[in-house]
Amino acid sequence: MPEKIRKVGVLTSGGDSPGMNAAIRSVVRTCAYHNIECIGIYRGYQGMIEGDFKDMGPRSVNNIVNKGGTILKSARSLEFKTPEGRKKAHDNLVKAGIDALVVIGGDGTFTGGLVFNNEYDFPIMGIPGTIDNDIFGTSHTLGYDTALNTVVEVIDKIRDTASSHNRLFFVEVMGRDAGHIALNAGIGAGAEEILIPEEDLGLDRLLDSLKKSKASGKSSSIVVIAEGDKIGKNVFELKDYVEANLPEYDVRVSVLGHMQRGGSPSCFDRVLASRLGVKAVESLLEGNSNYMVGLQNDAVILTPLEQAIKGKSEIDRELLRVSDIMST
Repeated sequence: MPEKIRKVGVLTSGGDSPGMNAAIRSVVRTCAYHNIECIGIYRGYQGMIEGDFKDMGPRSVNNIVNKGGTILKSARSLEFKTPEGRKKAHDNLVKAGIDALVVIGGDGTFTGGLVFNNEYDFPIMGIPGTIDNDIFGTSHTLGYDTALNTVVEVIDKIRDTASSHNRLFFVEVMGRDAGHIALNAGIGAGAEEILIPEEDLGLDRLLDSLKKSKASGKSSSIVVIAEGDKIGKNVFELKDYVEANLPEYDVRVSVLGHMQRGGSPSCFDRVLASRLGVKAVESLLEGNSNYMVGLQNDAVILTPLEQAIKGKSEIDRELLRVSDIMST
């Protein structure tokens, strides 16, 4: 590790999320505040291998705090998974005089950073950017709050159609391994059922719930499904099963897909990104490395990268109970 950090590189990797640009802006301006240089690395670790670097100053990040996506672009790099690829990346960093890295992304991004640090003792600080909110060590990841607001807005529109035509809608949201989006957006949008990977509702219970909804006078229903839910092979198979067993329901499917990733970040995500960017740079300057900055009880904290990668974000059990009560 260098005695003094004079130049920090920043990159985004993996799936983009609203708030990444706000985090880039925060890193760049915190570097300027402390009179150190900042280098933007384009296309994640692949750009590091190819030396795709650009000097960044306070004015280079004007008017990006409100923009979704990432101005530094993102790419997945198979080459970085090889020792030869990581050596190329390290050689480029040394050549450019970069002393430390801030990496913005999720599990894969942090894993790459951890391996790189273990090989080259290169200072790394991670900022969690993923809409799934599935990173251990932080209550909120960048983009999660924005994604929730997007999903709730879309479900509100779907409900108008469901009510007009007495239909049952299955709405699939992102969440391959975690049901945070489905659970919170489902409660916020008033869904009748919520299916998440952490809880195996089972087909029989789902049918019973839909029957009760019909019997209680509900003319339409919304079921929110995380894409990683295990109740069926996929949402379309689930639709066929319900139609076969409850022919009185007119069932439709809406897969929200990548629209959940896009859009202008919410105020919460902009403020969070700004706080995490400041903490990331200042932690590096204090001599810390191999940590992720995150939010716990409204305080910005450090979690070892290894724990952030290996730990499991837990679903809120109270919200599960609230969901059951609200579906009555």
